[in-house]
Amino acid sequence: MALDLHHVVDGPADAPAVLFGPSLGTDLHLFDAQVAALSDRFRCVRFDLPGHGDSAPVTGDLTISELGRGALAAADAAGIGDFHYVGVSIGGAIGQWLGVHGGERVRSIAVLATAARFPNPDSWPQRAATVRADGTAAMVGSRPGTWYVETWAQRDPAGEQRLLDMLRAADDESYAACCAAIGAFDIRAELGAVSVPALVVAGADDPATPPSSLHEIADAIPGARYAEVADSAHLLNYERPDEVNALLTEHLPGS
Repeated sequence: MALDLHHVVDGPADAPAVLFGPSLGTDLHLFDAQVAALSDRFRCVRFDLPGHGDSAPVTGDLTISELGRGALAAADAAGIGDFHYVGVSIGGAIGQWLGVHGGERVRSIAVLATAARFPNPDSWPQRAATVRADGTAAMVGSRPGTWYVETWAQRDPAGEQRLLDMLRAADDESYAACCAAIGAFDIRAELGAVSVPALVVAGADDPATPPSSLHEIADAIPGARYAEVADSAHLLNYERPDEVNALLTEHLPGS
């Protein structure tokens, strides 16, 4: 299906562009700290997944290729041609797809806390069914220790609340549609075709996409750089913005 994804643009109109793709259950504010660090010298474009933030909801199942095409459409709507891409979790799956299929528009990719084939793929239909039956609030209790390490939540309870509020606000059917995309995703055989600079970043304590999942991506993409952020879990860019921003600054040309 064709997707019209809500997006927000920050930074100089004539600067190189960076497109940001968020994690399932979050919205574009997942990247507030990255935009604050980069928007003085990059045109930062953030989009919301279907039914998340201000993007319209969808029904039925989605694929990563549909989401990737939706990301390209968001770039079109923002008036940007070529771009660097930064994505977390399902946003990182979109980034891998763009690295393979995005052509000359994609200048580099940075994929965080993601996988070329997500662990336990058979669990995603069950998660979709749970959310369709009980809503995204059913996922809230499992996020501490998965999205973030609990010591971070103790240090920043307001930050934890913002993340969980994003999850509660997500449309149930759209969340389930994205679950289907994650469960079916498998780009392992194609990653050797990625020819742009690639940064692959793991949260050292991420149980959802552990460092081994990110090593698999980095090993498959020619010349990819692997990095690991200590004391962080799945939403490492939100937990550890300084460390992730430093990695992005090293990765992005001209930053």
